[in-house]
Amino acid sequence: MSKSNLTRRGVLKTGAVAGAGVALPTIFTSSAHAFTNEPTGSSVKIGFNVPQTGPYAEEGLDELRAQELAVEHLNGMGDGGMLNTFSSKALDGTGILGKKVEFVTGDTATKSDVARASARSMIEKDGVTMINGGSSSGVAIAVQGLCQEAGIIFMAGLTHSNDTTGKDRKANGFRHFFNGYMSGAALAPVLEKEYGSDRRAYHLTADYTWGWTQQESIQASTEALGWQTAETVLTPVGAGDFQSYITPVLNSGADVLVLNHYGGDMVNSLTQSIAAGLRDKQVNGKNFEIIVPLYSELMAAGAGENIKGVFGSMNWNWQLTDEGTKAFVKSFGEKYGRPPSNSAHTCYVQTLLYADAVTRAGSFAPCAVAEALEDFEFDGLGNGPTLYRGEDHQCFKDVLVMKGADNPTTQYDTLEIVEVTPVEQVTYAPDHPMFGGTEASLGACNNGA
Repeated sequence: MSKSNLTRRGVLKTGAVAGAGVALPTIFTSSAHAFTNEPTGSSVKIGFNVPQTGPYAEEGLDELRAQELAVEHLNGMGDGGMLNTFSSKALDGTGILGKKVEFVTGDTATKSDVARASARSMIEKDGVTMINGGSSSGVAIAVQGLCQEAGIIFMAGLTHSNDTTGKDRKANGFRHFFNGYMSGAALAPVLEKEYGSDRRAYHLTADYTWGWTQQESIQASTEALGWQTAETVLTPVGAGDFQSYITPVLNSGADVLVLNHYGGDMVNSLTQSIAAGLRDKQVNGKNFEIIVPLYSELMAAGAGENIKGVFGSMNWNWQLTDEGTKAFVKSFGEKYGRPPSNSAHTCYVQTLLYADAVTRAGSFAPCAVAEALEDFEFDGLGNGPTLYRGEDHQCFKDVLVMKGADNPTTQYDTLEIVEVTPVEQVTYAPDHPMFGGTEASLGACNNGA
């Protein structure tokens, strides 16, 4: 963190009130620089809080696989994976600052209250210094807020809502994954090229922070092309049966359906849309099309044949050919017998980035770690040159535009990379209106006790 940033944001010093609602754990030191869960023994513990049940469980379980792999690599086990390609050479396979890395896991069940309870237990009972994970932006924002109050670093997993590093940004929270705005900015030129500028879009949208901001982002990007928005309809997370939402699409005059859904919800809504014959229709003299703004390999596999020709975006994909991607895919594949998903990738990378920041800072103190992460530029972790922007703790990097493969050769290459959108095309100002405008602020970093 630069001196100007430090002056602007300030730091919540030792002894300051951390926030209501969290009973902070005991700190085993009398140092004036004490911080929450300061590790004193030969090991350090971190928490992996992912959905192991619920509509996003498949994503969560893949995140957990990658998190466990990251711990192995940090502790010098296996082939080292991305430690070998990471531009920072601070990590050497001897743990973090010489301490063996241990971990605990929790099930968020894709519910914010459950996720907060799980994270609270990790902080208060297990003594973790960092929490990583999540496959829902509602969960991520809730846990990020808890970590801010407690004085713990939160390294977000899969969270795509603009709000995570927008109006709900926190000084103790960091996001490597991309967001809804970036999806819209990357997809729009491809959609215009494929489908033209005269389209009517109907949005089905998951009714929580991610769905809302994803719809806002893709709607703004497509309307800027000249598209009209026929209708926007909110759907409950975990609905299962989307038939009642799909039927009205046929009578709306829309010729594009945008499914702002994720996980099992996307698999179900896309499958049911295809079964209803939407892609066999012609409306307004055009072939009816379906768009899935946020893709994952696991969703694509679940949707099977229905995914063919459907455009979307991703943070990363295992088919990239850079050295970091190849190293990670090799390590993950040898351990689990399958390529990693992009949610697995971001959780693995976030774990390494935390360990690297602690090592470079020479301290587990959250504010020292935050300072090491802010405006950190790095490469070799699968996305090309990347910046962890200091103003909002959002990573900026290239974004992938994907399409359901017409002729997949295995169950794992059901998506193909259409375009690698350069970071310049998806970058925005920290005070962009979609991200809280001038009112959005990280607040003060919190070291806890």
